[in-house]
Amino acid sequence: MKITIITVCYNRKATIENAILSVLNQNYCNIEYIIVDGNSTDGTKEIIESYRDKINQFISEPDKGMYDAINKGLKIATGDIVGLMHSDDEFYDKNVIDRIIERFNSDSTIDGVYGDGVYVSNDKEERLIRDRIGGVFSLKKIKKGWLPLHPTVYLKKSVIEKNGLYSLDFKIASDTEFLLRYLYKYEINMSYINSYIVKMRMGGISTNLKYALEVLNEDYKIYKFHGLTAFKAVFLKKTIALKQYLTH
Repeated sequence: MKITIITVCYNRKATIENAILSVLNQNYCNIEYIIVDGNSTDGTKEIIESYRDKINQFISEPDKGMYDAINKGLKIATGDIVGLMHSDDEFYDKNVIDRIIERFNSDSTIDGVYGDGVYVSNDKEERLIRDRIGGVFSLKKIKKGWLPLHPTVYLKKSVIEKNGLYSLDFKIASDTEFLLRYLYKYEINMSYINSYIVKMRMGGISTNLKYALEVLNEDYKIYKFHGLTAFKAVFLKKTIALKQYLTH
């Protein structure tokens, strides 16, 4: 079974190499690796080029933002399974993809899998900031603001072709719309892996407090669009996140 991993980036010189090595060092062999760069100017492209012989597809051109770049990768992906490795992140260990493929192989009815993740400080110490345990999926939990951690989600390519790409109507929270559409609207068959998938560094767009208000605004619009009680769902979603921060 082939799995496609997509990394999108723009001016991520400090972290892109770790992300690349995290993918290349996986023990699973049948990996298609795609990198979509937004025409970086800080040396990121040069780092990527140094690994060019190990990267299946490399695109570097201006885009309309992160989700446009992800969509470019999805359109050219040829794997049976597709997932993301953000440029600030790393796989938790070298056996992550083995565990993901094993779960898909165990049940042909599974549309997607997800697992756990950790947020760490953006320094050499990598202090644990937040422990993100996914837990078993349910529609009831989604209505209360729960969603799986986006970088831990892996989906069958056929399911993506059926249910659509990321919306470009949202700059920061399109992953929320994507997950709600797939899990809540279309109720795809998701399976939880009780294991760490990804290690995320604080400082990326999704963890930057500078964007907190914009994320709240987009989340509200997204939950409302999908017919959920928007204020309640967003409030509970942020409450869950705050509790996770405070416990560490």
